[in-house]
Formats: sequence, structure tokens, C-alpha cells
Amino acid sequence: MKILLAVDGSDQSFEAARALSHFAPAEQLIVLHAVNVPEPAYPMMMPEVSQELYTTVERAMKEDGQRLLDRTVSILPFNTGAPTKRMEVGHPADVILDVAKAERVGLVVLGARGLGPVQEVLLGSVSHRIVTQAPCPTLVVNRPMKELRTVLVPVEGPADAEKAEKFLATKPFKEPVEVNVLTILPFASPLWPVGISDSEALKEKAVASARDFVDGIAAKLAKQGYKASGSVTLGDPGHAIIGWAGATKPDLILMGSRGRKGATRFLLGSASHTVLHRTPCPVLVLR
Repeated sequence: MKILLAVDGSDQSFEAARALSHFAPAEQLIVLHAVNVPEPAYPMMMPEVSQELYTTVERAMKEDGQRLLDRTVSILPFNTGAPTKRMEVGHPADVILDVAKAERVGLVVLGARGLGPVQEVLLGSVSHRIVTQAPCPTLVVNRPMKELRTVLVPVEGPADAEKAEKFLATKPFKEPVEVNVLTILPFASPLWPVGISDSEALKEKAVASARDFVDGIAAKLAKQGYKASGSVTLGDPGHAIIGWAGATKPDLILMGSRGRKGATRFLLGSASHTVLHRTPCPVLVLR
């Protein structure tokens, strides 16, 4: 699998580089840095002076970028694949998306937040665009990934279950992992306009059906060689996933970017949005 590691000098981008220690060696590892040169902010400036200033800033940023690429390569874990350093000029999100498409990479890896002017608690704007528009899965690293033994796989239906099965079939991880397949029944209260006893009976049937669903997925993953189990919980999907992850402490969450209501590839599903903004661990978003 080709891997694109996007770095910007932030602590989280360095943690993204270190996280590769848990993945199978890449067929090709592209270490990419985007140089986003600001335009001179003084319209009264003479064109030749403006161009000279731009050229000077670009040269300095490229020199810094080369040092960043060298440092990143120096901290790459052993046996991650032979790295190719690459630097492009442009907006980081545009550059990452263009390179990912042109090189047909199988995975984009980056930090959750970069060095933008707003150090928000939420997902950074670049990471958000990559997750929603990349042509391949994206690993978003928000904290050190010290080990990778357990993976939480939230699924809503057969479509995202199939994506997870297909990705896991590629054996992307260096060491065996234990997989917990989770589905959430978003029950409201009252559940249906029926009597309490009828509502409870319908709820029990729904839970049983959901249990069969995740157990079936776990059985397929077991045939691939994974130690897998299925779980069912109730509640709002995004918050339920965060709650489950907080209780079980997985090393990674592997999930789709949209639910059944997500008609456009440029938007995150509500559950994915909640998880990516509040996750207690790195998230690998499938496409």
C-alpha cells in the first residue's frame, strides 16, 4: 500500500510519523510538506518589490520545509518503507489532495491539528478537508499512538461494514489486533407510539437483530485471522461511540466518514463529526 504522510512541523504531525510503526511497511512512503507562501498584504507596494518579497519568503519557507522533511525522515520508525521526500507550493489541503489523487495512495496519514493561527480543540481545517475529500482512507492522529492492540469498528449498516472488512483484509497493521465491531441503535423515548410492553418487545427484537448483524461481521473478520467480537449499545451514535471508546480504551477507531444520510462526499456524517472532534484516540476514516 502506498502511504502519504503529510507533515507541517506540529507535534501531532510528528506523532503521525511515529504512528507508522504500527502499520505494515509501505510499498511507497511519500513524506509531503506543503509550503503555503502568503501573498504580500500591502496593495500599494510596487509589483517588483512585492515579487521580490514573495520570492524571499518562499525561499526561506522552502529551506525550513526541507529541514522539516529531513527531521521527519530521521524520526520515522524502522521498517516503514523507503521514504520519498516531497515539497509542493500551495494550500496544504489542496496539495495533499492533489498528491493523494495523482499518486493513487492507499492511505493518508496526518495530525489532527496543524500550526494554523487558531489552535482549536476541534479537528483542524486541513484535516477536516482531507477526511471529507480524500480518495482513500485517512488516519488522523491526535495523540501519541504508543501501541496498537485493539481497534474499535463502529458500523451503521452493511455498506460501512463491507468497507471495514475490505480494508482489514489488506492486513494493514504490523502486528495482530483485536477488533470490536460496534453498532448503535439510536432509540428515542418513547420509541414508538405503542404501549410500553409492545415497545419493549420491539426494542428487544431490534437489539437481537443488531446483535446478529455485528456477530456476523465479527465472524467474517475471524476468518481473516482477526480476534473479533461484536457489541450493541443504545443512544445517539456519535456520543455512544465516544462513550464506548472512553470505557473500552481502544488504540484506534476505524470508521466510515458518513452514515446513510450523508448524500455528499464533502460533508461528514454527524457521528463521524462527533467522533473526530472528541475522540480519545487516533481515528482511521474509511472512504
